[in-house]
Amino acid sequence: MIELAINSKSREELIDITSEVEDIVVKKGWNNGILHIYTPHTTAAITINENADYTVKEDIIKFLSKLVPSNFPFMHLEGNSDAHLKSSIIGCSENIIVEEGRLVLGTWQGVFFCEFDGPRRRKVYLKFISG
Repeated sequence: MIELAINSKSREELIDITSEVEDIVVKKGWNNGILHIYTPHTTAAITINENADYTVKEDIIKFLSKLVPSNFPFMHLEGNSDAHLKSSIIGCSENIIVEEGRLVLGTWQGVFFCEFDGPRRRKVYLKFISG
């Protein structure tokens, strides 16, 4: 298992980690199998989406903020209930096929760490399953 350190800079942001993940796959010699990407935080998430147009990241954050407004009268008193819900909606992990040492992603796809309660220092774990 490999641990990545992520430093978010804003309360809500999508951080493209694609190249860092790709570099690890090459460095470790992971050829054919499944790469499981997981974050152990209840106010963060992992997603795969378009990485060619930065406005897609902005649209995702804006839509989630409208869907789950931070000023809703939540019972949780820490002030980050919206972040917990956004994390649950997106999910804390993704699986990616690795074929011949490369991530099998679509032309415009990238892997993103989703921060919903930053800025913080976060962790992302990579686990390769050969097969």
